[in-house]
Amino acid sequence: MPADAWNALAGDSPFVQHAFLHALEATDCVGAHIGWEPVHLALFRDGRLDAAMPLYVKHHSWGEFVFDWAWADAYRRHGLNYYPKLVCCVPFSPVPGPRLLARNDADRGALIQAALKLTRDLNCSSLHILFPTEPDHAALNATPLLHRSGFQFHWNNAGYVSFDDFLAAMTHDKRKKIRQERKKLAKLGVSFRWVEGTDSTDADWDHFYRCYADTYDRHRSEPHLNRAFFASLRETMPDKLVLIVADKDGEPTACSFCIKDGQRLYGRHWGTLEYVPGLHFETCYQQGIEYAIDKGLQVFEGGAQGEHKLARGLVPTATHSWHWLENTEFREAVDRFLERETGAISHYMDELDGPFRREPPG
Repeated sequence: MPADAWNALAGDSPFVQHAFLHALEATDCVGAHIGWEPVHLALFRDGRLDAAMPLYVKHHSWGEFVFDWAWADAYRRHGLNYYPKLVCCVPFSPVPGPRLLARNDADRGALIQAALKLTRDLNCSSLHILFPTEPDHAALNATPLLHRSGFQFHWNNAGYVSFDDFLAAMTHDKRKKIRQERKKLAKLGVSFRWVEGTDSTDADWDHFYRCYADTYDRHRSEPHLNRAFFASLRETMPDKLVLIVADKDGEPTACSFCIKDGQRLYGRHWGTLEYVPGLHFETCYQQGIEYAIDKGLQVFEGGAQGEHKLARGLVPTATHSWHWLENTEFREAVDRFLERETGAISHYMDELDGPFRREPPG
């Protein structure tokens, strides 16, 4: 694919930039051998790339974060194959962003229709478009695909001038807890550094990857992303990368990896070589929020799930996905399920107690 033309369609979203998606393929983090077979769609007119869609044939549901394991199990119990399926997403990245990379709704509609045809041509059970944002929604709403609601916890910048200013907006107990945790970490000799990708060294990335891989090892699993993938990002898009390094008594002990664009900081992966109480919350959330305030960013996304993030100032934010199942009976059953699930999620979000003593501006 022509990188410049692809990036012109992708806009500011780093996760659908050519460099990010290419790095996944070039370093074997995705591929048919691990159940992520790239089958990207592209619309060319007179040799010009006018629209594109990151697309994968999937033979499992790992690394998607819109959970359909129950659907797959129902297919199995009825003697049907749920896999392979066709998925439009960014692998291992539950980050909302553009999925139908186009300049107008007509071309977005053409991508959807081409993806539906490809679903049938490849004998896939279904098509799934995960975490799209506006203006993809308008084109998707005009199709028979089924809409699914979800939520994540995001922090929004209400014009804070400092981290203390942000804390002042929180309820007393949550503000007190964060301050106490920070004091305890300081007494234990823990300090933090923000390392921009453009200023990072091999040693910084070696430390991060050791922490990242150790997190998986503790859970008896293998990392989705290898060291070569992060090296590729550092080479091709260093201005989008941030490492938050925790030092204990002057030695690096933990690290979180973030990606940014002009408005948002995305918390992605973390790990620690030593358990320290409160270190996870500070490295993964508080430091990210403080960085966003310092750099004038508007949103900090802390990743998928996690009601514990509410106490750190991240609030529930709606996410979306669209689904098409070729089997009519299952499609109707899933449609009924999604109607009930949407109501339950809406009720759950309404019932959550906010962390702020006054509601910050939207």
